[in-house]
Amino acid sequence: MTDEWRRWREATEAALYGADGFYLRPEGPSGHFRTSVHASPLFASAVARLLTELDIAEPALVDMGAGRGELVTGVLAALPADFPVRAYAVERAPRPAGLDERVVWCAEPPAGVRGLLFANEWLDNVPVDVAETDPAGTRRYVQVRTEDGAERLGGPVAGADAEWLDRWWPAAGPGTRAEIGRPRDEAWAAASGTLEAGIAVAVDYAHPRTARPPFGTLTGFREGREVRPVPDGSCDITSHVALDACALPGAELRTQREALRALGVSGERPPLALASADPAAYVRGLAAAGEAAELVARGGLGDFGWLTQRVGTGPGATAG
Repeated sequence: MTDEWRRWREATEAALYGADGFYLRPEGPSGHFRTSVHASPLFASAVARLLTELDIAEPALVDMGAGRGELVTGVLAALPADFPVRAYAVERAPRPAGLDERVVWCAEPPAGVRGLLFANEWLDNVPVDVAETDPAGTRRYVQVRTEDGAERLGGPVAGADAEWLDRWWPAAGPGTRAEIGRPRDEAWAAASGTLEAGIAVAVDYAHPRTARPPFGTLTGFREGREVRPVPDGSCDITSHVALDACALPGAELRTQREALRALGVSGERPPLALASADPAAYVRGLAAAGEAAELVARGGLGDFGWLTQRVGTGPGATAG
C-alpha cells in the first residue's frame, strides 16, 4: 500500500474516469445500479413527450452522461416514427456496439443546438471536494487515501470554495461535513450553455439549502449495493447534488413526482370496470401503473430533484 493522500475531487476523478476507471468499464453504470431509465420505459416516454412539446423544428436531444445509451435509445423508440430529431449521447466511455446509428456519440455536448439537453444522474458523478469542520471551527479539506479510503483533514478551505460554502452550505459545528458543489454549478452552466434555445433538465438526488445533511452524502455503489467509498476504481463514488446552487436565473426546481405527473406519468390504477370489459388491457394498465408508481414514489425515485432551465428566446423557450 502506498501512502498517497489526495483531496476527494482529484481522487474521484481518477477513480471514475482515469485509466481503467469505474465508468469506463464494459458493463457501464447499469451493471451496478438502477436509475429511473432502467426502472421503466415510461421515463423515456416522458422525456420524449417533453421533447415533442418544444416548438422547435428538428430539435436536438442531448443525453448528458449517457451511460451505454439506454435513455437516448428509449426516447427514440418512444417518439413518433416521423418525428425529426438529432440525437447526441455525451459520454466518456467508448460507443457501445449496436447503438442506433442515428445517435451521435461524443465526449462533449454539441454547441449551438436547439432542443432538449437532459442530464439524468449526471451531476452526482461530477467530482467534488469534501470539507469537514475541525474542533476549532475551521473548515478543512478532507484528504483520502486511494487504496483503502482512509481519511484525514488537510488545509483550510479557501477562495472560491470557501465562498461557495458560506453561501450554499453554512457550517453546522465541529465534525460536520459538506460536499463543495462549485464544480457542479460550473459543469451545469457549461452544459446548459451549449444550447442556443430549448430546455436543459438535470435530474438527480438533491437537497435544498434549508436541509443540507450535516454529515454529507458521499458514498459508493457496487453491484447494486451501497458500499464504503474507496477511490481505487472498484466502485461508483457519488454524492447528492445542491441543485438549488446549480440553478441559473429563471430555473424551475421541483420533484420528479411533480415533473412526471405533469408529463402524464401518475401511477394511478386503471378503473376496475376495465377488468371485465377488456381483461388484457386491464392487466397492461396495472403493470404500467406499477412502473409509474415506482417512478413517482415518495421516499424513492419520486423525491429526486428536477432542475429545468429554459434557454434562448422564441416559442417554447424564454430567456435563460
